[in-house]
Amino acid sequence: MGKLFGTDGIRGVVGENLTVDLAFRTGKAIAAVLKEEKGRKPLVTIGKDTRISSDMLESALIAGLCAVGGDVMPLGVLPTPAVAYLTVLRGADAGIVISASHNPYEHNGIKVFNEFGYKLPDATEEKIEEKILSDADIPAATRGEIGVLQHGLRQAKEAYINHLAGSIESDLAGLRVLVDCSNGAASATAPELFGRFKCYADFIHREPDGVNINDRCGSTHLESLAEQVAAGKYDVGVAFDGDADRCLMVDERGRFIDGDKIMAVCGTDMKRRGKLNGNTIVATVMSNLGLHEFCRNSGIDLVCTAVGDRNVLEKMVECGYRLGGEQSGHMIFTEFATTGDGQLSALQFLQILAASGVAASELVSPCPQYPQVLLNVPVSAERGVKEAIMASETLKAAVAQEEEWLHGEGRILVRPSGTEALIRVMVEAKTEPIAQQSAQRLVKVIRDC
Repeated sequence: MGKLFGTDGIRGVVGENLTVDLAFRTGKAIAAVLKEEKGRKPLVTIGKDTRISSDMLESALIAGLCAVGGDVMPLGVLPTPAVAYLTVLRGADAGIVISASHNPYEHNGIKVFNEFGYKLPDATEEKIEEKILSDADIPAATRGEIGVLQHGLRQAKEAYINHLAGSIESDLAGLRVLVDCSNGAASATAPELFGRFKCYADFIHREPDGVNINDRCGSTHLESLAEQVAAGKYDVGVAFDGDADRCLMVDERGRFIDGDKIMAVCGTDMKRRGKLNGNTIVATVMSNLGLHEFCRNSGIDLVCTAVGDRNVLEKMVECGYRLGGEQSGHMIFTEFATTGDGQLSALQFLQILAASGVAASELVSPCPQYPQVLLNVPVSAERGVKEAIMASETLKAAVAQEEEWLHGEGRILVRPSGTEALIRVMVEAKTEPIAQQSAQRLVKVIRDC
């Protein structure tokens, strides 16, 4: 991980550590690296979510790209996976997304895809970062070499929606669906997408004003969706995050359906249709013990990676697997996409639900969910402190003691945060009180360390 690029691009609070000047220099650096690698003038697509700062950052990025001789295709407000898809479709050399995903509106970010729709490799990110941080000037383009804008937003958006709609064969007739757009990028696409089908669909939180993105709505705040689904007698509720690369759901009773359960349902269906390559689902170490149990009982192999959809995708590409994701709602269907796509995930699940003839609660019931307690322990931000605590023999012994106490009917994961001065403690057990007791004891050990 570099000084600027984290696990999901450049992130920060706009006006503090993510500034217009940084965005301008990032645009210049991206164009310069692409020109060096391609040996010609590059074309870059650029999309954004609905944050108040996105227009400003977009303008700065476009100015930087064009100043160094890159052409730019602005796509407007679109989900992150739409930018990845359209980058490939339009034959662009890279795609940029301005979004901070599920974070509050004051945050924003700059994420870059390569010409194949995948996140940039580390080596390319390092080249870009070096140019951003270097004192050396990046030569400006002059005369006819200055970059220009290439428009086509309406056609691009329609192409993406056509792609999603074509990923399923069902018309979804008979379903009543409530969709939470999180006042984010899905507001620009979900109404038209669901309008292509025969399901009855209503929408909430689809009026972005620049500051209400993810505000008590979307995949990180399912409470209002759950309440309205149960009250309105909908068959299912669907929630996206700010850039619509995540999808979580609630059943007809308003009970949460996480990424593990969505993958269990879709994996079973893909196995039945001969589409589950390697008979394998790829998840992360944060996936619930219930998914492990479900896969074991269903004859499906479960491969777990480190946390992060980037790690999931790398394993999928490496081994040719077709389904993977995270409990938090990033699901990747590599038959149709190069990144997590919330709307695509929703359609895959809804197609199965429509054909099943059963309620959503019954459809997901074969995948159990062990109570899970996740506690964050603040530690000193001083360099090396997290690493020293994680290497502590005292902590290792405490974890082993707690695992023995669970008698094989639970799971413990202690890991440092990649971005904050925190150590995260996750405990799963047969009951929540047992998980809570174990987690609290480990928190005390970490604090004592």
